[in-house]
Amino acid sequence: MKEACLLLVAFVFGLAAVDVRAEPDPHSYAEPDIVAVRALDLELDVDFARQQLSGTAELTLDWRDPLAHSLVLDTRDLAIESIQGVAADGTTVDLAYTQDPRDPIFGSALRIDTKTAVPNVRIRYHTSPQASGLQWMTPAQTASGKQPFMFSQSQAIHARSWVPLQDTPSVRFTYTAHVTAPKALRVVMSADNDIAHALDGDYRFRMQQPIPSYLLAISVGELDVRSTGPRTAVFAEPSVVAKAAKEFEDTEAMIAAAEKLYGAYRWERYDILVLPASFPFGGMENPRVTFATPTVIAGDKSLVGLIAHELAHSWSGNLVTNANAQHMWLNEGFTSYVENRIVEAVYGKQEADMQLVVSAQELHTEMQGMKAREQLLVTNLEGIDPDEGLSGVPYDKGSWFLRFLESRYGRDAFDPFLRAYFDHFAFHSITTPDFLRYYSENLEGKFPGKVSSADIDAWLHQPGIPSFAPIPHSARFDAVDKAAADFLAGKLAARKLPARHWVTYEWLRFLNALPEKPSIAQMQALDKAWKLTGTGNGEIAFRWYVATVRAGYTQARPEIAAFIERIGRRKLVVPIYSELAKSEDGKAFAIAVYKKAKPGYHPMTQASVEKALGL
Repeated sequence: MKEACLLLVAFVFGLAAVDVRAEPDPHSYAEPDIVAVRALDLELDVDFARQQLSGTAELTLDWRDPLAHSLVLDTRDLAIESIQGVAADGTTVDLAYTQDPRDPIFGSALRIDTKTAVPNVRIRYHTSPQASGLQWMTPAQTASGKQPFMFSQSQAIHARSWVPLQDTPSVRFTYTAHVTAPKALRVVMSADNDIAHALDGDYRFRMQQPIPSYLLAISVGELDVRSTGPRTAVFAEPSVVAKAAKEFEDTEAMIAAAEKLYGAYRWERYDILVLPASFPFGGMENPRVTFATPTVIAGDKSLVGLIAHELAHSWSGNLVTNANAQHMWLNEGFTSYVENRIVEAVYGKQEADMQLVVSAQELHTEMQGMKAREQLLVTNLEGIDPDEGLSGVPYDKGSWFLRFLESRYGRDAFDPFLRAYFDHFAFHSITTPDFLRYYSENLEGKFPGKVSSADIDAWLHQPGIPSFAPIPHSARFDAVDKAAADFLAGKLAARKLPARHWVTYEWLRFLNALPEKPSIAQMQALDKAWKLTGTGNGEIAFRWYVATVRAGYTQARPEIAAFIERIGRRKLVVPIYSELAKSEDGKAFAIAVYKKAKPGYHPMTQASVEKALGL
């Protein structure tokens, strides 16, 4: 009955009503054109001693080829104990299965002989302590030091390391879960979390909107909760929750701003889970509950653009999803565009303009070290780990492309188009050609002559940024640029910089203006005047520490060590390791620090750091 109800919900959302052309996913073994998972029912036990999830995953199947009798799923390091077919009347039969040899990137295909087109398959299994999508933390690695902690990170293809499923964003499913855990701990999932739930070790969840596998999420730990609005709350460790709730108190205003632009928020609640500092990303847009790094809690709301970004995914990404990683710009480019519109609506155009200028500047810098094919919005990632294929291109070039369309058509036309786009493709996974067909019919066709096919091709299929791109500008940065130029020319002492009231983006603009190799004297003067070494602002800190390494300003090394030992967010630590690795002395220092930091890093961060250090 439970699965039938969930399938009815999927039908109501109209999953078969939109013309979306199938495209093979190079990062999945699944064959959804033959049979697709439509619902998932999890029964899981959380065992911290073994660092293991164990239980069953029951999959409700949609057989698109009624003559087929084989189901292929994605797994990585899962121990399969048994598999049963479940008939409509509830009777079960054991099924034969094989697991292919492990591929270092894609894991192992699980091939199940179903004999007939059974409606459900039940898989009993347990995870490995080395599951790439889970991080198990000892009490010593948490804020209180009292309880262990575990969280998942399923994007891009890590869901397969803790659930056997079709691990491709082209497949969407509803899910339910029953999770048992130690009684002192709270379980949170990307589903309908009850903020008043007793800490009784017994949790049940339901996600009635169909989601792709990378949005499947779980966390278990010593978590307190604070309500921040009628449909928002913050989960965090007890010592962090009050600061986090204060920092994110504008979340309801962000939701309202986004709804005004792009239509109703369709996920009921929007909560935020602040994870330990080892979380490898700034945020992960798991539906109903964003997983966020504590490094965005700056105390002045200067970094809450990240929350605007993850919230924006409720429309672009979670609602309308890229069908595979080669079209990631459909997720991240749209989301970065929507994020900036939310920031403008809630915090003003000056803040939004500064964000655009910094993003454009840093994208240009990043592209200088990229191959031409890596600069394309639509990429070929066959045989490439999608984690390694990600860069600022789908985010910032994708957003810039949408701003270009906005500039040509005007917001009076572009805003309604985008709102209708989200409505049209809601709860579907699409490719760039799907977007272009919709764009051609609903924007280009209504306002001909404003954008050419050559313009579109330049954005999607050519490297770099087109020469006709609108150039963002911030009037507040004019003063920062003058101060930076005067300081670097020796005309303005560090202590005389007009930086006392600079916000984070002004500091980022200034630090990005430093030369490739600043002088030690310049770094010493800046540090003495503004105490940048040891700053609690992660965005300022990692840029400052990279500059100190380039300058040879080794006085910052103790704080660098403390920073990268404490924080596991890849964006903040990998550039520092990469810069240190460029010299023999720096590399030796980095390796020594990494040996201490490694146990507290997520497996994804470990892999990125080891690649940067050549280990």
